[in-house]
Amino acid sequence: MTSQEIRQKFLDFFKKKGHAVVPSASLIPENDPTTLFTGSGMQPMIPYLLGEKHPEGKRISDSQKCFRDVDIDEVGDNRHLTFFEMLGNWSLGDYFKREQLPWFFEFLTKELKLDPRRFYITAFRGNQEIGVDKDSESVEIWKQIFREAGVEAKDIDSAEKNGMKDGRIFYYDETKNWWSRSGSPSDMPVGEIGGLNSEVFYDLGADLKLHESSPFKDKPCHLNCDCGRFVELGNSVFIEFIKTEKGFNSLSQKNVDFGGGFERIVMVAQGEKSPFETDLFSNLIKKIEALSSRQYSDATKAMRIIADHIRAVSFIMGDDKGIIPSNLDQGYVVRRLIRRAIRYGRQLEIKQDLWTKEIAKEVIEDYKDVYPEMERNKEFVLNNLDEEETKFKKTLEKGLKEFEKMALRREPDKHGGVGVTHDQEELYGEDAFYLYQTYGFPPEMMEEMCKERGIEFDWNGFKTELKKHQELSRTASAGKFKSGLADTSEETKKLHTAAHLLLAALRKVLGDHVVQKGSNITAERLRFDFSHPEKMTDEQKQEVEKIVNEVIEKDLPVECQEMSLKEAKKQGAMGVFESKYGDKVKVYSIGDYSREICAGPHVERTGRLGHFKIIKEQSSSAGVRRIKAILE
Repeated sequence: MTSQEIRQKFLDFFKKKGHAVVPSASLIPENDPTTLFTGSGMQPMIPYLLGEKHPEGKRISDSQKCFRDVDIDEVGDNRHLTFFEMLGNWSLGDYFKREQLPWFFEFLTKELKLDPRRFYITAFRGNQEIGVDKDSESVEIWKQIFREAGVEAKDIDSAEKNGMKDGRIFYYDETKNWWSRSGSPSDMPVGEIGGLNSEVFYDLGADLKLHESSPFKDKPCHLNCDCGRFVELGNSVFIEFIKTEKGFNSLSQKNVDFGGGFERIVMVAQGEKSPFETDLFSNLIKKIEALSSRQYSDATKAMRIIADHIRAVSFIMGDDKGIIPSNLDQGYVVRRLIRRAIRYGRQLEIKQDLWTKEIAKEVIEDYKDVYPEMERNKEFVLNNLDEEETKFKKTLEKGLKEFEKMALRREPDKHGGVGVTHDQEELYGEDAFYLYQTYGFPPEMMEEMCKERGIEFDWNGFKTELKKHQELSRTASAGKFKSGLADTSEETKKLHTAAHLLLAALRKVLGDHVVQKGSNITAERLRFDFSHPEKMTDEQKQEVEKIVNEVIEKDLPVECQEMSLKEAKKQGAMGVFESKYGDKVKVYSIGDYSREICAGPHVERTGRLGHFKIIKEQSSSAGVRRIKAILE
């Protein structure tokens, strides 16, 4: 069964169960300051889990593009990837545990024909301090599911201490089997929602743990021990609680949020022990073998890293948002991935100039039918790979030689001799910054090179030098998704509404070529990216401010209508993010002045916004400008 068939089977399965299938949202999130990238299938759905009505109804399913840069250093093992797809299904106040758990099991065993004896389950063990009991309901449902499949299913607690003891269902605490926006139950503020989850693991075989080289060989075996034997395939989150002053109360609208790791599901369905051995990566690996004249079996880690990183940047740059390699935000992550891939290509002795685009071509060819934007943005992706590779290769050789010099130091010997040369214990911050500034070495890459030499990387010293020169802020690359939703305070709603007015004003002043390329909104300010080839004049900025404030003064109503995507386009609604909404969309209209496809949140009338003011207008990337604005 091919990966394309597996993806389609999942979507068709849930369509038969009454779910509307919607397209993937962008990899670059809209109005979410907690992260640089869409890091889970849940992230674009959070407004609807919090009560916003979804245009397609109460049952939704999709395959969502995701990226997590926190896993970059883990790439190379049998399961970690930076870019991945998350298969998802949601119940927005409709069905709950008794439907969800059997459905996913049915998909795995009936549709994919996987052996039910290879599946193991986790559930919440309960916490009396927060007043939430163990998830006995899910456990009983799972026992019934396994009974019907002819499999014994004993539930076991404390497996992380005592081992599995022939169990099938295992209890874990809130660090493993609880979801909320803030993480643990104790960190949740009053009014936040959350709930228990139940995960499905697949047993790849005891030999992975018991192998002589495994660091887990003599430790208790359990599902979450990270030895590689058990791989999580999917997680059903049951959002059923709201935190109050007195503890947790049940929600009136109980939601189901399921996320399944597509690449991992493909891996086990195709009988492999790593996603890199599946058809999702086979063409990429073959291309790397041809470019390097090396075999995958002899250079596994390097080829996995190259394949993962070029696949990831192909999706990020192919995502209609104009992201290019740079030293800021998403562009910094793209640059880091490309340069890390090039460094591993050097280890493989790839001789061809401008070789990264050859792998990207394979990525685009493999995915163009599923994600048409990849083919649409093909030249943009390939050209930017060429440009970044050219930039980095010019200085790579010199930089590596400088690094080798810095990794050695000379000190006088005790007897007054000429001195000895030996490995130093750390790469000093000022040296690291010199390599960064002069040769374009990302600090994470230098840290990795230091580990290979057995020396420390002076992060604090590097950051101090960085601050002096007021350049890269490393927090821009950290972008860790914490199940966050952009602030939904009244101030944020006002700025979100103002963004609609800003886009309409920009199109009126600069022309119809202006479209939204991204936004980031907090309670304090609006950051808005738009397509425009040149710097705005002071007169143009003043005119935009004037138009927006005139509409605010008219106190126009902000009206919402649900309609088909076709009808919305017919009415001239703008919608750069329309792909995430499916066939039915919400259109917000502000008089005859603005009409946009959007999911909210907004104020009811423009008169509530206050005075609009542009603070800054600058370049964001090639052909894209950025405005920062406030409401006074």
